[in-house]
Amino acid sequence: MTNNTKNINNIFYIFVLSHLIFWTLVPSLTNHNLPLDTIEALAWGSNLDWGFNKHPPMSAFFLEVFFQIFGSQDWAYYLLSQIFVIISFYYVFKFSKEILKNDLLSLISVLLIEGIYFYNFTTPEFNVNVCQLPFWSLTVYFSWKIYSGKSINFTDCFLIGLFAAFGFLSKYLFLYLLVSIDLLFFYLIFIKKNKKFDFKYLISFEVFLVVLVPHLIWLNNNDFITLTYGLARTGLEQSGLIDHIKFPLIFIAKQIGILIPFLFLIMLLVKKIRFKINFNNKEQFFLIAINVVPIFLMFLTSVITGSKIRTMWMTPFYLFFGTFFVYFLKTQINIKKLKPFIFGFIFLFFISPVTYSYISISKQDKRTDYPGKEIAIKTQYAWDQQFNSTINVVYGNEWNAGNLSYHLKSRPVWEGIVKRNKLDQLKDYMCLDNVCVGSK
Repeated sequence: MTNNTKNINNIFYIFVLSHLIFWTLVPSLTNHNLPLDTIEALAWGSNLDWGFNKHPPMSAFFLEVFFQIFGSQDWAYYLLSQIFVIISFYYVFKFSKEILKNDLLSLISVLLIEGIYFYNFTTPEFNVNVCQLPFWSLTVYFSWKIYSGKSINFTDCFLIGLFAAFGFLSKYLFLYLLVSIDLLFFYLIFIKKNKKFDFKYLISFEVFLVVLVPHLIWLNNNDFITLTYGLARTGLEQSGLIDHIKFPLIFIAKQIGILIPFLFLIMLLVKKIRFKINFNNKEQFFLIAINVVPIFLMFLTSVITGSKIRTMWMTPFYLFFGTFFVYFLKTQINIKKLKPFIFGFIFLFFISPVTYSYISISKQDKRTDYPGKEIAIKTQYAWDQQFNSTINVVYGNEWNAGNLSYHLKSRPVWEGIVKRNKLDQLKDYMCLDNVCVGSK
């Protein structure tokens, strides 16, 4: 390893460590309560299953693992979220090194995506979108190893199947990446290799299916409730003819808006953005497949179905945008004139947590201002006045009941909405507003 490589690696590690510290400390110090999606998944985690009414199980699983280690310490869940983010940054960096063959440009590729608010401002809320990030980057990285290699490695195929399954079990929209990669390998097998098929390609698919089997059984036993919820969130049933035009245009406008800080950093690197695409270049083809195709497929979904694409759904889609732009613009980047880019990056790096802190402190009506701990203390006091037993179950919606499940020292299991027949089976129970706590 040369000194230059070592220095760049050190800068990268300083960057990710700084990111982790900032984005763990800022929400820990400025938020009064954990965000909605985190509390919701913690409620599911108290009663782990192979799926839940809104999402597959992976986000709840990781949160429950952390709860078993740290308990109701809010900072731990902000830390978990940042661990997922920096793992994804690490594999973006690793992938960029292989495809760009330049350490400094690889570092720039990662620094660029810090300009996309999916990877800073929204990350304190550990949810299904953040949960996808490391598996998205890992799936891409090991797919590249197979795509660029002279021979197919069993371990790489196995890992692709495993990480792809974990990503899919985080959120079903992971499928858009998998479809894009499948199209890529179809091209590799049937066009570039003259229809020569290696059965090792099937290892990934077999591992993927095996890991998914328990969830698929759960889906079947629960009337495919997760899919029903996902379709309902798109507004598909209410879509009219105009929606097939309106929602795709809104989708494009939002993506441009999201990318403005990122493009600002790009313009500090080059004067003009000029792409020269050669589809016979396997590196370019791969970058297009993992960056452009998934977004195009999402756009196409909106056009065909007239469905509304929610902004946060796009969280993992831009992970390799830095690598994409740097690769196509590398001949236009003057390494000796990086000072404007560095200043621009530092500005965005600090303005994001400052903005988050200001909003968190100044606005008093957010979910993160909810007095979850205080309500749990009052609930426990009211319970102790009536009963000698321990609260071990809670009923209600994921937010109100989930907060009690998280904050009460006995960590009661969340068992869904309040139902009379469930309450009748309890030894003791008490209801406050729309939430009931009880002892079995």
